Amino acid sequence: VLVLSGKGGVGKSTFSALLAHGLAADETKQVALLDIDICGPSIPKMMGLEGEQVHQSGSGWSPVYVEENLGVMSVGFLLSSPDDAVIWRGPKKNGLIKQFLRDVDWGEVDYLIVDTPPGTSDEHLSIVQYLSATRIDGAVIVTTPQEVSLQDVRKEINFCRKVKLPIIGVVENMSGFVCPKCKNESQIFPPTTGGAEKMCQNLNVSLLGKVPLDPQIGKSCDKGQSFLAEAPESPATLSYRNIIQRIQEYCEQHHFQEEKIM
Repeated sequence: VLVLSGKGGVGKSTFSALLAHGLAADETKQVALLDIDICGPSIPKMMGLEGEQVHQSGSGWSPVYVEENLGVMSVGFLLSSPDDAVIWRGPKKNGLIKQFLRDVDWGEVDYLIVDTPPGTSDEHLSIVQYLSATRIDGAVIVTTPQEVSLQDVRKEINFCRKVKLPIIGVVENMSGFVCPKCKNESQIFPPTTGGAEKMCQNLNVSLLGKVPLDPQIGKSCDKGQSFLAEAPESPATLSYRNIIQRIQEYCEQHHFQEEKIM
């Protein structure tokens, strides 16, 4: 499952991290989280793995494990300091993505979640090309409600269609804020053109759900904890759980159909 967005700062890494946590809640499933945001790797921090090193064995690089059934790989583990800048041209980035897919000993994996950088450039083309033989289940596209974000997300949907990447659906992140004291809801990012819902109708794409803003999400990410476990009663958690369930159902359906074809 690729997590995409044309826009930066809409919460792709947060969504990827929580999707991985949510899927790994089923202990019978083996989940892998791959961070291919080479210049801005935030997954190690969000998963509470900052400062961890990648170990090399005869079978390749070993992922860093959060739980027994949740392994993570990121360029962040290869930097000497979290503040180091990665100043690379395209071919070197593509080489590392290929290495992550080929040389990491993931073992048997039920779900591979790929967190991508913003845009529709080198890293996106590379991951789609390298994974084409494995048949990608699809992409989850993350947006926020305002038109500035939706504008770039339309480009991302167009990209998916051009490279024949199935779209699982769109998630509208930061979709309003419920005040913890007075319970009033405010639109921090007003959906001036109808938000993700309208865009999905126009482009014939599924809307997987809307996640409201919750300050606890940012706090949990900074501490490297799972927001789903830290705030089980939050409306955002309930929304995440529904979205994760829909993604699970889509993937199971997709595999079932493939097995029938084969």
